[in-house]
Amino acid sequence: MTNHEKANIYWHQGQIRKADRERLSGHRGAVLWLTGLPASGKSTVAVALEKKLFDRGCRTYILDGDNIRHGLNRDLGFSPEDRTENIRRIGEVARLFCDCGVLTMVAFISPYQSDRQAAREAAEEPGTFIEVFVDCPLATCEQRDPKGMYRRARAGEIQGFTGISAPYEVPEKPEIYLDTGINDLSACVDTVIRYLEMNGFIPA
Repeated sequence: MTNHEKANIYWHQGQIRKADRERLSGHRGAVLWLTGLPASGKSTVAVALEKKLFDRGCRTYILDGDNIRHGLNRDLGFSPEDRTENIRRIGEVARLFCDCGVLTMVAFISPYQSDRQAAREAAEEPGTFIEVFVDCPLATCEQRDPKGMYRRARAGEIQGFTGISAPYEVPEKPEIYLDTGINDLSACVDTVIRYLEMNGFIPA
């Protein structure tokens, strides 16, 4: 898109603001960005967390890496450039969900710090982007390997696989740290719930 074309695009603001939607929901909107190695437990934590929040009357949604690649991002591969575009798109979608007052769980490997930082900066309201580092030793992730991806990556059948033939940049200062190699699912979910309560996203 040229600068001339961009000059003809305007943001149309409706009468209902984020604060109005949050009052209706009874809680604040946020983006819970779960990042970690493949098979570290991102999607598992997101699913259990969504259920617990939903049972408490919260408006929730999960944006899962594999699911998004079935539709919105099905044109993208796994090159560094495509990974960056993958995260850019989902960062924008997550921002819109957050503006709707939804507690949005984003479960993406998102291996690059710069891409996660870009997603953070896409959040219009400071503090609403919550990075959740789902940490687990590589050996444990390989033992789990529910999709057989590590085995195939070790065999050379998959190139650019995070943790094997492509890097994973560990978050420097995540808001929430979950060690799924030590802690069980319930403890991990409770850690996130406590953070949301203590920081005023959901009622205690």
